[in-house]
Amino acid sequence: MSAVVAGSPPGVARRLRTAFIGRTLERYPSDRARLGYLGIVTLTTITLYYLYYVEGAVTPLLLPSYHMSFLYFLYLLVISNAIGAFTAFIGGLSDRIGRANLAIVGTAVIGAVQLSVPSIHSRLGFAVAYCAIGFVEGVILVATPALMRDFSPQLGRASAMGFWALGPVVGSLAASLVANHTLPHLHAWQDQFVISGLVCMAVVVIAFLGLRELAPGLRDQLMVSQKERMLLEARAAGIDVDAATRHPLRTMLKKDLVASSVGISLFLLIYYASVSVLTIFWAVVFNRTTSEANGINTWYWVADAVTLVVVGLLSDAFKVRKPFMLAGAIGGIVMTLVLIHQTGQAHVGYYGNVVVVVLLGVMIGIAYTPWMAGYTEAVEAHNPALSATGLAVWGWILRIVVAASFLVLPHVITTATTLVDNSAAASELQAFQAAQPYVPSLAPHAPAAPPVPSSVVAQLKATNEPGPQALSLILEKYKTTHNVLAAAAGLPKALAPELPQLLAFQPLATAIQQGRTVTDAEIAKVGPAASNLVQLLKAARVVIPAQRHSAKQWQHWWWVCLGGEVAFLLLIFATRGRWSPRRARRDIEEREARVAEAMAELRPAGDRHAG
Repeated sequence: MSAVVAGSPPGVARRLRTAFIGRTLERYPSDRARLGYLGIVTLTTITLYYLYYVEGAVTPLLLPSYHMSFLYFLYLLVISNAIGAFTAFIGGLSDRIGRANLAIVGTAVIGAVQLSVPSIHSRLGFAVAYCAIGFVEGVILVATPALMRDFSPQLGRASAMGFWALGPVVGSLAASLVANHTLPHLHAWQDQFVISGLVCMAVVVIAFLGLRELAPGLRDQLMVSQKERMLLEARAAGIDVDAATRHPLRTMLKKDLVASSVGISLFLLIYYASVSVLTIFWAVVFNRTTSEANGINTWYWVADAVTLVVVGLLSDAFKVRKPFMLAGAIGGIVMTLVLIHQTGQAHVGYYGNVVVVVLLGVMIGIAYTPWMAGYTEAVEAHNPALSATGLAVWGWILRIVVAASFLVLPHVITTATTLVDNSAAASELQAFQAAQPYVPSLAPHAPAAPPVPSSVVAQLKATNEPGPQALSLILEKYKTTHNVLAAAAGLPKALAPELPQLLAFQPLATAIQQGRTVTDAEIAKVGPAASNLVQLLKAARVVIPAQRHSAKQWQHWWWVCLGGEVAFLLLIFATRGRWSPRRARRDIEEREARVAEAMAELRPAGDRHAG
């Protein structure tokens, strides 16, 4: 960097030096400037999570492309989150080295890695790239909320953290929304990485030009309201930064902070399952296409995002955090129970899925924004100079819990690996099943298949050699609707003597309708004219049993997530903060009185006497 600066015109050198070295603000910014910095941090956070969650939006397409098993993918999530857990402590170093440059450089690195993914053609290469993104994301998970804390007094903290929390949620929303609207046109899943990478680089430019941070003396103090700006500036010169940031982990590894971090990490199990495998859940349990699944997810993230901001404003207005956390926890438990029930009802329509996830997203938002505000306030109660270290404790615990959950998930949902790894066969079978007015995996007795349209019957009658040719005709006519077996099973009996091979479809249709596998003898009767169908039926031997048990296993996982929500509810009572808005207002009034006294002491003696 020094060589570049030395060889550049003086104006350019000065701007570069200001960008990297002169980012610190020696005076607390005006409201307008402060909101601008908060906006840049929010935009950066949204972009980072958008990049990190793109893979979740295209998982059903990405895995076959890399010949990657679902189990391999889950273990990749474990490794990436475990790496992010430990790099969170690098983010904690921003208490000493600053936060803004860490966030900007990290964002640029992630953008570059994201743009490299389309040129990666091996699953190992993709795994390395994804872990590199997880490495940097772990750092920025700490640096960005620390910046939000620095620029937001406690009386506006929930509102600020509501906007910061838009990062993971709107990032998920962006990944789903972009995939939902571009995959049908662009097709190649690699395009999603190009789009997100270019967006990231644009945000890097904005942050490089506009983002600043408070000088250590300012950010190392507790600020409850905007009225304390002058007091912070007056005291900043007397802050011993080295002394204030000494023994960071010893200071922040406290019972209340650890308990609170564990609680929210368990509560968010359902959220992290959502951003990583919810698309697969809709596909294997409810037979949704990748585009439809992302459409449902879009509703989820929009509801969550709006709630995060609205509840942040309400929490600041009432000046309490814990009642909102409790309401969100109870609501989340209720909606998770509804999701568990719906998972066992595979005939539920698209908007039935939407209603459940919208209400679940609302409940997550009600709990999360006040928790973030309350946690940063608890960190400040221990030492405001070590805010990033306190957030690093949370980031470490969060990533460890998430990594552990993805380690356990494949042992709970064993069928997911089978269905994802045989996704082509599963899609064919599910499409056939979805064309019926019942659910084969749940209905013990299947009704009669629908009749073949008269036009197809006429074509069959006109066929000179009705055996293989007629069979090929059916396969051709129904390859787009996936109703081959239903058509064959529904042929009039009068055609049976002319089409003996088609009779072999009857037991096969019945087998799939009833959700059972077929025997070798049944498959042998199909004949050489339907070799693709033979391969499909062979795959069905593992796919159909997996379909039969898949919903129940997903229900087991949602029960695990519900247990995390219950644990969070109980741990709320171990966190700091008031339950009563009236008592919270009294605390603020007492604080303002002390600030007024401190400000009076800072005035010259003559001014105090005149007052």
